[in-house]
Amino acid sequence: MAYRIVASQCTSCSACAIECPNAAIFEKGGSFAIDASKCTECIGHYDVPQCVAVCPVDHTCSIDSAVPRYQAPA
Repeated sequence: MAYRIVASQCTSCSACAIECPNAAIFEKGGSFAIDASKCTECIGHYDVPQCVAVCPVDHTCSIDSAVPRYQAPA
């Protein structure tokens, strides 16, 4: 599952975009969004998704259950 950003909670601080190792986070309509096709949940990069780790507002970056879980290449 990829992560998503709850737009109504996003403060547009851009901390998540800077920290994303996959460049999956972009600005959209005054807040930020995550391109699910690029999100790897930081698997292979970090133990904790960086968008979650750096976001100043709890629960703004959350799992998008509509997207299948990322599978690292074997």
